[in-house]
Amino acid sequence: MKALSILAGGALLLGSLTAAHAQTEIYMINCGDGVTGGGPAKHAELIAEWEAANPDYKVNLEYVAWGQCQEKSTTLASAGNPPALAYMGSRTLKQLAQNDLIVPMELSDEEVAAYAPPILGTVSYNGQAWGAPVAFSTKALYWNKDLFEAAGLDPEKAPETWDELYDAAKAISDNTDADGFGLAAASFDNTMHQFLNYVYSNGGQVINDDGEIVFNSPNNVQALEFYGKLAEVSQPGPLAYDRAKLRPLFVEGKIGMFISGPWERGLVGDVNWGVAPVPAGPMGKHGTLLITDSLAVFKGSGVEEAARSLAKWLTNEENQMAFDIAAGNTPIYSGDATANLISEDPTWGPFLDIIPDGGPEPFVTDYIGLQDTINEAIQGVVLGEVDAETAVADAAAQLEDYK
Repeated sequence: MKALSILAGGALLLGSLTAAHAQTEIYMINCGDGVTGGGPAKHAELIAEWEAANPDYKVNLEYVAWGQCQEKSTTLASAGNPPALAYMGSRTLKQLAQNDLIVPMELSDEEVAAYAPPILGTVSYNGQAWGAPVAFSTKALYWNKDLFEAAGLDPEKAPETWDELYDAAKAISDNTDADGFGLAAASFDNTMHQFLNYVYSNGGQVINDDGEIVFNSPNNVQALEFYGKLAEVSQPGPLAYDRAKLRPLFVEGKIGMFISGPWERGLVGDVNWGVAPVPAGPMGKHGTLLITDSLAVFKGSGVEEAARSLAKWLTNEENQMAFDIAAGNTPIYSGDATANLISEDPTWGPFLDIIPDGGPEPFVTDYIGLQDTINEAIQGVVLGEVDAETAVADAAAQLEDYK
């Protein structure tokens, strides 16, 4: 599928805009440093192709560090000086739409049909898509086979259940110089994301299909209890660690297991590793958080149509697959190219096979409030300051303000 239908000589043409003034700027904010990984280089190549086909426009692409990029875009838009296009966590789209800061992506029936429903659901609100998914991830369990063997465990057998996960982590902690598990509990968005892997692996939810907060459930109490229990066999001081800080511990042989995305496959170095689905909780089955980031077209830039064209060009099926492979992300689109990945590299299996059983990042009006509330509950239990049942009940009550 091509995102737009007008093609000439292999280049994308924005037919309705060719009369625009020469070199009208499209200010685009992306997240990262513009260097790390293969994604930025692929986007630069694709943007150059779009500019060549649309010479009336010049893309002014600015990379802003993770942690500041989304805030910068939102702040500029709120002040009436928006970027034309920006990389945003899809969890922000509902809030941006309700505040009239972005415009719909206006996907055709063909474009809608190309996405798996769970993926398109991460950007949809009130029957409209508010962003073009540009990065997608599922999560799985990485384990160090050498540490498993040193701990007296079968190095080729990954834990299937939470009990097996805890027992393996304890064996590593008790019988080697490493800690059993890498646990994220820092005040950062991916701490909440890490916890949601357990929620969805235990049949839990945060918000149901009717938009009701259903966080206060036995499933989620169990998930939070287990998250706190893992602190007993994890690295010291988990509140100092977000997910990215766990990889160096794994690479250095200081932890036996951690949960992360497919990009780690190319970053864990010489570790003798394996990867498997997130272990199943007692009330669920293998699950994962389905999380996307999106390109959002901001309202008021004066080049909304051109920005939408660029977003669709970057995220059409062919270009998106090239970007996903370069960036190490879970492919957004299904199809032959995605199916071939598993046959070529079976380590893709845990990340692709799990998609139908995954759950979405909650779509709320205040994602910072959501994140802070769930992280506070996690940290309280990890520190032993509150029991899981109380923490979940208190968090559920607060989440009512953010749905």
